[in-house]
Amino acid sequence: MEDPMKKSLVYQILSVLTALLTFTVNVLASVLPINGQGTGEISDRFAIYFVPAGYVFSIWGIIYLGLIAFTIYQALPGQRGNSLLERISPAYWISNLANTVWIFLWHYEVFSLTPVFMFTILASLLFIYIQLAKSDPPLNTRQKWLVKLPFSIYLGWISVAMVANVTQVLFYYGWGGWGLSAEVWAVVMLAVAMMLGLAMYWREKDLAYVLVLVWALVGIAQKQVSSQLVSTSAWGGAGILAVALLVVPLVRKRA
Repeated sequence: MEDPMKKSLVYQILSVLTALLTFTVNVLASVLPINGQGTGEISDRFAIYFVPAGYVFSIWGIIYLGLIAFTIYQALPGQRGNSLLERISPAYWISNLANTVWIFLWHYEVFSLTPVFMFTILASLLFIYIQLAKSDPPLNTRQKWLVKLPFSIYLGWISVAMVANVTQVLFYYGWGGWGLSAEVWAVVMLAVAMMLGLAMYWREKDLAYVLVLVWALVGIAQKQVSSQLVSTSAWGGAGILAVALLVVPLVRKRA
């Protein structure tokens, strides 16, 4: 019979190892950089409108701090045998490995495959998010800070990054946009991002997720000042989400 505690220890170790791999590769992507070009440098080649200002990408620092906190927390001896952490661990490994592969594909310009691995990250994070949301018993305060918060921020950013990645690849391969201009498509995607944020806040009351979207939309508004349509739409989307953060709790109280 398999020793449950030994299995749990293996899960903890794999989470640490895959996280270390991801952190190392992402650092090297900036320091070396991989293939002689930075991640943002490649992104800037694509003349699309669903891209935020450079400072917005500093959110990766927050994301990795959160993931480091989670990785350390799940590796503590006291968390060995934690069924919730064991359920989400395989998805965490997959997200880490997909992140690593995406970096290499992006830096070596194998753009056609990057959406596949970006979607893999997104799907893994969604699985983790759903498992945390239906946790029984509910998450305690420590778990909310060290488990849910890191993944809420990460999921929020990947939701935006997925759209940007697909758009960049379509642009690279000359997609015509079914006759619609790049600006109109950007507005459509901004609307989708805004609606997603509203839905997540209404259903899950996830402040962190929405704040990440606001951060991204403000960055897009500032980056795309050359297009009044896109910039205004991004400001509008960010404003609506910000107002929702105040209004939704009031509506819930009255309901």
